[in-house]
Amino acid sequence: MKVNLPNFGRVGLLCLLSGFLPIQAMAVNSPQQDSPTGNQKQQSADLSTSSPLVLASEAIEQVTSVSQLSDVQPTDWAFRALQSLIEQHGCIAGYPNGTYRGNRALTRYEFAAGLNACLDRVNELITSTGEPFTKQDLATLQKLQEEFSAELATLRGRVDAVEARTAELEANQFSTTTKLSGEAIIAAIGARGGTTGSDPNIILTNRVRLNLTTSFTGKDLLITGLQAHNFLGGAGSLQNSLGLSPSGLSDSSARTGFEPQFPGLDVKTLSGVGANSVELYKLLYIFPVAEKLTLFAGTAAEVSDAFPAITPFYGEGQESISRFGNLNPVLRVSGGTSGSGLASAAGFIYSFSPKLDLRALYGSVNANLPQNQGFPGTPLGAGVFNGSSVIATQLTFKPTKAIDVGLNYANSYHQINILGTGLTSHDTGALPGVPLDTPVKINSVGGTLTWRFSPQVALSGYGAAMFVDDSSNNFDASTTFTSWMVGLHLKDLLQKGNTAGLIFGQPLYSSASVAPSVRATPYHLEGYYRFRINDNVSITPGAFVLFNPEGDSTNRTTAVGVLRTTFTF
Repeated sequence: MKVNLPNFGRVGLLCLLSGFLPIQAMAVNSPQQDSPTGNQKQQSADLSTSSPLVLASEAIEQVTSVSQLSDVQPTDWAFRALQSLIEQHGCIAGYPNGTYRGNRALTRYEFAAGLNACLDRVNELITSTGEPFTKQDLATLQKLQEEFSAELATLRGRVDAVEARTAELEANQFSTTTKLSGEAIIAAIGARGGTTGSDPNIILTNRVRLNLTTSFTGKDLLITGLQAHNFLGGAGSLQNSLGLSPSGLSDSSARTGFEPQFPGLDVKTLSGVGANSVELYKLLYIFPVAEKLTLFAGTAAEVSDAFPAITPFYGEGQESISRFGNLNPVLRVSGGTSGSGLASAAGFIYSFSPKLDLRALYGSVNANLPQNQGFPGTPLGAGVFNGSSVIATQLTFKPTKAIDVGLNYANSYHQINILGTGLTSHDTGALPGVPLDTPVKINSVGGTLTWRFSPQVALSGYGAAMFVDDSSNNFDASTTFTSWMVGLHLKDLLQKGNTAGLIFGQPLYSSASVAPSVRATPYHLEGYYRFRINDNVSITPGAFVLFNPEGDSTNRTTAVGVLRTTFTF
């Protein structure tokens, strides 16, 4: 039985509130009006989930004519039903901008608000002395209820089932304030070249991270991160097999972007760490203290946690496959992006405007050690202020919507003669000819720029310089490391969600670190393409080539190929 709602009078309103009439009451003059059109369905999919039945705080004053709703047209399949409810019964409201948004989904809260408004109107009509309900109205209503009794029973059953499932989810939920997310990377890595004359075998590696983000006030954030990986350092590393890392610490320009800086080693005590051992790589608390000022502190943190990357190539599991291409080297000095939460750090973020902010932090890589046992017992020193440390800042600004700029400065003190970036074999013994246990101070400056020609095409690059000096006053030694990079980044290449990158630049290089007879400027050339399988899975094949690796012309041109699969959840 189909009822034309506008001709049904007040009883039609009661049937609407029963929850079944709108489906059957679409009977109009044409079969084409039985369901929304394809365009209507598409519009609905593109809109948010807000519903036309809005809460009182969101609604405009009660509309008295359907013409007041700007997005309701006489050709709409539900026009006559809306016209009846508004003009005859007066219980439908719209949005503050004068729209009804009839294609949007209905929430339970919004249904309750709309139902209450209509029931109030029904109550007025029932108690009205001017237009009481007739026996014919009530008989028609009873007939409709009998006609649709099966549908009403089915609807009640579905509601009961939803309530039961909701109660079960609430009873077994992990936390109301904590969100769990994760990333798993599985990659095959192959390389050839280096100095050894023999090419290493292809290796299969993994890195898994689980992150818990908790908010206690709705504005703060506690980040707790666990990770495990099977990268190995020393003789078990790819870099050592290539002969590019004679120190055995895996420092070289052949590093992949998702590889921790010191795999297989706890650099605070020089003790070993087994493959796939679970470690706390992130513990950081971020909280606002004023409208423009946010503070953060943690015992397992990295510079990249506080400083925006600027470059689109950053993303250890998604973008550049090399360590060189991910970030400006100034962010990496002193283990600033070790990949293992090496430092304890505290700092601030001050936002001058949406286009300009200043960030700074103080980091200590040995804050948890009470006593300095000297070299090599505690090579980085001990305590919050008495050992190796770094003060880093970044000024980030956006002069236009298409341009992002980041300017960096870092002042570092190291108990031993290292850079702490993991980007070159000369990271260890940064001052050549000076003993490893010699303390050094480093002043680092750098800048990163990204210019988006369009939403799909961006040109990005960085430049960096590190000025290293003897801090013991026992040696008159100093040197300067420089690095630069330019790259083209493409979004939605061949298919929406896919990205690609082409990178060229000079890895960290100091001419004083290499004998003049073999000295040569190193270069890095990289290309990769990321296939987005779905929202949670991507596959990235890529390769990078090193010319004059480690600034030594006697080293063979080295190529590293990577096939990286990333799962996010």
